[in-house]
Amino acid sequence: MMDNQMINQETAEQKTEIHLRKKDLMKSWIIWELTSEMCLNYERLMALGFCHAMTPIIKRLYSNKEERAEALTRHMAFFNTENNWGALIPGMVASLEEEKANGVDISSDMINGIKTGLMGPIAGIGDTITQGLVKTILLAIGIGMAQKGSVAGPLVFFLLYTAYILATGYFTYFQGYKFGKNAFSKIKDSSIMRRITDCMCIIGLTVAGSLVASTLAIQTPFVLKMGGTAVKFQELFDQILPGFLGVAVTALVFFGLKKNVSVIKIMITMTIAGIILVALGLL
Repeated sequence: MMDNQMINQETAEQKTEIHLRKKDLMKSWIIWELTSEMCLNYERLMALGFCHAMTPIIKRLYSNKEERAEALTRHMAFFNTENNWGALIPGMVASLEEEKANGVDISSDMINGIKTGLMGPIAGIGDTITQGLVKTILLAIGIGMAQKGSVAGPLVFFLLYTAYILATGYFTYFQGYKFGKNAFSKIKDSSIMRRITDCMCIIGLTVAGSLVASTLAIQTPFVLKMGGTAVKFQELFDQILPGFLGVAVTALVFFGLKKNVSVIKIMITMTIAGIILVALGLL
């Protein structure tokens, strides 16, 4: 009789387990994508956006008002990361919240500890790939098309960048939920991120080099006359290295940035140098 009661009790507990549905996760992901950076502040940065993205998860998992309040308060702790690749974190947290709601011994400190531990490294990966590589490459493509008179340039950039954001956010969020707290270690231990970064760096450098050569048109009209011979420096540069002056100016600007010279100083110096060189007949 006692055994039957225990079996019935275990069966009842199994029936009360709550699992997140695909639509709960989709709501959370959409909220994260649309609002994660819409309410930044100096005290908590993206905390309110993170908490907002967790609301469909919390509503599904917790029916008790006090438990919901505790969960919402838990996710108002300071948070900041790159929001595209950083979607991995709310996906992982959704998985942890699901386990916690079903009785697994997961504390609030553990959840916040995972968030805090991952937000920095993932921000480094996300900022490098999204801001430093993908956006730069897509902007170069769009600007190049626009400079040639194509009105499709801005549209191409918008569509490609939006597709990248949505695809990356969707993939990382649901992979985070799928792998739970082991998600980041799986990605970090593999060579996927290194290969992606290397490939994007190569593409980025190739596009940047092409952009400099095709759009930064700096020429000199200076002609050196020696006896009956006239040496046109621009023709000489074109024979040795087409676009040499543009590349040289780009290299000087890059060198200045590497030496932590402010952008304002570089712009002022270039403006003054350009005026002087034009007055001397060198540009």
